[in-house]
Amino acid sequence: MKKCKRLAALLMAAVLLITISACGGGNSSAENTTQPTEAPVSTPEATPTEAPADPTEAPTPEPTEAPEETPSAEPEETETPSEGGTVKLAVLSGPTGVGAAKMLSVPEENVGTYEYVIEADNNAVVAGLTNGDLDIATMASNVAVNLYNKTDGGVRILALGTLGVLHILESNGGTSINSIADLAGRTIWSAGQGANPEYILRYLLEQNGLEVGTDVEVLFGEASEIQAKLLTGEIECAMLPVPAATAAIIKGEGQVRDAVDVTEAWNDLGTGSKLVMTAVVARTEFLEEHPDLADAFLKDYEASINYVNENVDEASQMVADLGITPSAPIAKQAIPQCHLTFIAGADMQPAIADYFRALWQLDPNSIGGFVPDDGIYYVP
Repeated sequence: MKKCKRLAALLMAAVLLITISACGGGNSSAENTTQPTEAPVSTPEATPTEAPADPTEAPTPEPTEAPEETPSAEPEETETPSEGGTVKLAVLSGPTGVGAAKMLSVPEENVGTYEYVIEADNNAVVAGLTNGDLDIATMASNVAVNLYNKTDGGVRILALGTLGVLHILESNGGTSINSIADLAGRTIWSAGQGANPEYILRYLLEQNGLEVGTDVEVLFGEASEIQAKLLTGEIECAMLPVPAATAAIIKGEGQVRDAVDVTEAWNDLGTGSKLVMTAVVARTEFLEEHPDLADAFLKDYEASINYVNENVDEASQMVADLGITPSAPIAKQAIPQCHLTFIAGADMQPAIADYFRALWQLDPNSIGGFVPDDGIYYVP
């Protein structure tokens, strides 16, 4: 009997020692699970899913009441896009790239997250939107209408980004061109065949009583080619958008001048329409599935345009670093001439509808055959 009591006492002592040892080990493990930089790997619920949607705001660890508790698997609520989704974005080089310079250069200050490319022409962004490689892209406003009509509403306009950015330049130190009417009997070169520049030039010539091919010869080329010919004096006059027009004037050192501001020439017609040249377009499917990401983009794009307009010196360096202009001085001269703007929501239709109608009257094919319905505008 005494042997049994002794054996029981020994067993109880052993249990007590094991329990004390186990409690010490539990305290060490709990300290590791509360480290905010290293998530536990033993339970899938504790593994982080994605980075926070707002890159400027680091996640805050959830407090726990006891060290042995497993961190909550529920995602924290934020006002940023769901799951930190990345938007596939493309901007055209030129004024649209200028307006987006801040959001492309300082991503940590954006609401959304973007993978972006800077494209040289409309064809690349149209292809990207059509095949789903892009979610949002900037393009010529008439190209946006064409895409909307030809895809049966597969894209929608998110915002309008620039007003008129075209200028007619005169080379060889000439001063004889001061209006559209002064182009009579001349040959003018232009960039942008099949896009806004061509249709705008044709419309202005017709409204001033000049017929293309009879009164004025219009030739087309790449902006870089036209700029080079202006500088050598090979061509007398040309129409270019900024910043290409700005670069030609600066490099011309007095031999190339800004003869006609096309935006002013358009306004002088008195039609009441605005010369809106850039549209920001998104795939309709993307908008339906990710309205939060679209909303974040609009906030970032508006903030970027406001920054560029209000901080020309700083923005000029950003534009140059992105390769949109050859240098910061050229960007600095170009930004005020870009007429950067931000028009979204219900304000888009009254701003650009008359311009679409004017293009349709000139050439229905310029906007895809017919004036678009109001479904083209994205109004959340």
